Amino acid sequence: MVTRTSISRQEVYDVLSGVADPEIPAISVVDLGIIEDVEIEENRVKVTCLPTFVGCPALDAIREDIENALEGVGAEPEVEFVYQPPWTSDRITAKGKRKLEEYGLAPPTGRSPAGPTRLTLLAPAKCPYCGSRETVLESPFGPTQCRAISYCRSCRNPFEQFKVV
Repeated sequence: MVTRTSISRQEVYDVLSGVADPEIPAISVVDLGIIEDVEIEENRVKVTCLPTFVGCPALDAIREDIENALEGVGAEPEVEFVYQPPWTSDRITAKGKRKLEEYGLAPPTGRSPAGPTRLTLLAPAKCPYCGSRETVLESPFGPTQCRAISYCRSCRNPFEQFKVV
């Protein structure tokens, strides 16, 4: 590994844009909106991340992937997970929402509620396969805490929907 004397904030974000979420590999940790802050002191880079949910099982994989990516450009990484401010689905970038849809996941609809973080009832999602709004929520419990299962009445495909948090 080559040690650098400094790395720019833009370089760090460029590197992090290449780090995929381990549960949804089509979207980067940047576009998912979990990068809260980046602090740089010479070649030491501290990345502060917001988990999408308390108890997210992917945190160790995310930490390792971020550390490996930053070490690959000669930085000395430190990754910290914090819960304030809480992550909300409003943090997903427009590019991230497109990537979710291309992956077959309906992006969250609506805005996160004001006040304490809570799950809201899911509005009918646009089907990522045919674009129909003739969809129904099959189960608020998907494969991870941040996803639900919906069904499209038009094309008859089940699909995952990202919850509004």
